[in-house]
Amino acid sequence: MALPRVHSGVSVPHEYLSRSDAELEKAIRAHKETLGSELVILGHHYQVDAVVGLSDFTGDSFKLCRDAANATARTIVFCGVRFMAESARIVARPEQVVIHPEETAGCPMAEMAELADVREAWKILSAMNPGRTIVPVTYMNSDADIKAFCGEHGGAVCTSSNAPRVFEWAWNKGDLVFFFPDEHLGRNTADKLGLSDREVLIWDPRYAEAHGRDERYSETRLVVWKGFCHVHTRFKVEQVEAARRDHPDAHIIVHPECPIDVVRAADSAGSTEAIVRRAQEAKAGETIIVGTEINLVARLARQNPDKTILPLVPSMCLNMAKITVSHVLWVLDNLGAIGVVQVAPETAVHARMALETMLEIG
Repeated sequence: MALPRVHSGVSVPHEYLSRSDAELEKAIRAHKETLGSELVILGHHYQVDAVVGLSDFTGDSFKLCRDAANATARTIVFCGVRFMAESARIVARPEQVVIHPEETAGCPMAEMAELADVREAWKILSAMNPGRTIVPVTYMNSDADIKAFCGEHGGAVCTSSNAPRVFEWAWNKGDLVFFFPDEHLGRNTADKLGLSDREVLIWDPRYAEAHGRDERYSETRLVVWKGFCHVHTRFKVEQVEAARRDHPDAHIIVHPECPIDVVRAADSAGSTEAIVRRAQEAKAGETIIVGTEINLVARLARQNPDKTILPLVPSMCLNMAKITVSHVLWVLDNLGAIGVVQVAPETAVHARMALETMLEIG
């Protein structure tokens, strides 16, 4: 399965973009050998193969956050989107340097929850719920100031791996969980925990004033932000039905960022790490159809040749694909001068509280 190469064309000099992957890889490995234990490269599962092959640790956002927190290297190069590199900066020690190879590799979902809008929603919900404790929970896919808001207000961060545990932790602390920015992970987590559709309300910041007049927001157990992942909302129930017709014996697994009707139509749903484990643990000859980012699905197919692993439909995260081996070599050639991640101290303090809660919950 051939995947396109994506270059941002924003920052990396042409001399890097014009070199072959083999040349770039050789130069990067020379840096790794010279720096030894002083350098660690973290690569998200959605990165292209060439970057994953050069990474010391790979994983989803939860695992890589833990890897960053446990890293002993002086320099951490984080190959993922911006919120992941920010989180690594927050949990890393002060003397460590965190580098993000491409500053334009952001996350559209994270940008759907802006701090001013979240504060306005919090003000309205608090006024509507006197005597009730509201606990904010943000998905890892959020900016540092949103994580800091949660830490400041006694909340936590979660990932798709541990969202059910974090939601249960939050309900043990309070009456109402306010979750952002992904509507679909919120609704699917609630569904997994047995909440009815009536117990979950959507918060659309465009209609905050109208929500403030809706008495249901004074009674519900969960309010979820109206945000979404472009990669996972591409998957539809019709695609699941077509996959069943074409591969009646296949197991269909999708990511919980997919719409709730897609998750309910599939055989199972799981985080990126759970999808990797399902592929690895499948029996020889089994067919698995996966609804998540195409770089990971294609890699799992190559790594498990005794099984048939297919995408529900190809869906690529173009922001993840902005980081290439060209970017990695560029930052290593200019170590400490390019791509250094900074987070304001006050923001980092509160965001770290929310991230450490996530890591403690596990």
